[in-house]
Amino acid sequence: MSQSSVAGEALPAAALTVDRRRARRKAAWRRRGLVLLFMSPWLVGFTVFFLYPLVMSAYLSFNHYDLLAPPRWVGWANYHYLFRQDPQVWTAIKNTLWLIVVMVPLQIAFAFGLAVMLTRARMGAGAFRTVFYLPALAPPVAATLAFVYILNPVTGPVNVLLGHLGIQGPLWFQDPHWSKPSLVGLGLWGVGTIMIIFLAAVLDVPRQLYESAELDGANAFQRMRWVTLPTISPVILFAVVLGVIQGLQYFTQAYVAAGVAAGQASQAADVTAVNLGYPQDSTLFYPVLLYEHGFTDFQMGYASAMAMLLLAVSFAVTLVIILNSKRWVHVAGPVR
Repeated sequence: MSQSSVAGEALPAAALTVDRRRARRKAAWRRRGLVLLFMSPWLVGFTVFFLYPLVMSAYLSFNHYDLLAPPRWVGWANYHYLFRQDPQVWTAIKNTLWLIVVMVPLQIAFAFGLAVMLTRARMGAGAFRTVFYLPALAPPVAATLAFVYILNPVTGPVNVLLGHLGIQGPLWFQDPHWSKPSLVGLGLWGVGTIMIIFLAAVLDVPRQLYESAELDGANAFQRMRWVTLPTISPVILFAVVLGVIQGLQYFTQAYVAAGVAAGQASQAADVTAVNLGYPQDSTLFYPVLLYEHGFTDFQMGYASAMAMLLLAVSFAVTLVIILNSKRWVHVAGPVR
């Protein structure tokens, strides 16, 4: 066979290989375009409602901005005032830390206790689950208004009942020592969502683990300690992370309760009470202070600096919790 015929046969083969490569590249680009098409609603929502506000908040945190005039660059002045000069910031931070340290563990323990009780209910388990979950469906504003009414120191049913029992009820939201515990009570009342998650986790614990523990002579507490808690530890981690993030962003209930309680105090004493952190800054949490600076005082630049600090702290705390979870979170290995 001549060299020209061999070259003639090699040229169509090379061209066919090039065509196949082009076809594969076109198919790959079509797949990428289809994926982007299906992801476009999420990408648009992420860009408009998260990425753009985040970038603008970071930019405005270095500016003086009052919503009326264009932003004016001030450098690190907002952060300097935040860390060194604002007299209310550290009060807000202390109240927020108190809420996280007290309310989050109580919510997790209460939700877990309810879940365990529901797993042992022999009759009416579905009805009890519905009853315990219903408070989680109540809007936060409506639930807070209901709690302020129930805990009204004069006409509230709780203090009226305590009065019939010969007990002098506290002032609840009117007392700086009882305002945060009252909010904790409101938080415990609405643990239905976490309770349902714990209930699913407890029901998913393999039955053979309990049977093995019983054969080894473990009592109910030991089975709870060495079987149930390690098995559902990933769910506990989820509840801790979610609770801490919600605690750092705690706003609606505190703001509404302080405003209503201040209004009640104004009517009772015929004076004007300050809504922010009422009473005596006991409900002044970090997001409440951020809202006041941004939307009441129109200090949007300074509020943006506070928001960026909140974002950094939330990320750091979540990262620390997840990194340290390796010590107490047990993940089952694959079954072979």
